[in-house]
Amino acid sequence: MNLKILSLFAAVLLVGACQQSTPPAGGATGAGATSTASGGAGTLAQKLVEAGNTIYFEFNRSDITGESRQVLLRQAALLNQNPSVTVTIEGHCDERGTVEYNLGLGERRANATKQALIALGVAAGRVNVISYGKERPAQVGHTEQAWAQNRRAVTVAN
Repeated sequence: MNLKILSLFAAVLLVGACQQSTPPAGGATGAGATSTASGGAGTLAQKLVEAGNTIYFEFNRSDITGESRQVLLRQAALLNQNPSVTVTIEGHCDERGTVEYNLGLGERRANATKQALIALGVAAGRVNVISYGKERPAQVGHTEQAWAQNRRAVTVAN
């Protein structure tokens, strides 16, 4: 089951990377849904991807941009229409910086995303956070383009 989830994650990221060479500054796209929940959550996972389940951050920042806020509005609307579904916000960083620093920054990004969803009416108990730091890049590379793709928070249905 975990292998299937990871394979789906890799496939969605690959397709997302092919569709968009660079994310808009602080923008968001729908790449990276990895898991499903019971009761039609496979459909919810797809809807999250369609709504935009990924927001991006500037270098060394964890604040939510205006463009990201638009994506989070769509996520919150979807989650508020499906009150039994829980999600996990995955915080990610680019390869620069130490493992420890990037784990902390990824957590700040995930928590900022969680707080934005809570402010939009999603119950706090429905949103979990995890930081992967620089350990799960969306795009491997040592360029600004790759780094921009990796500075992100991804919302996945549990």
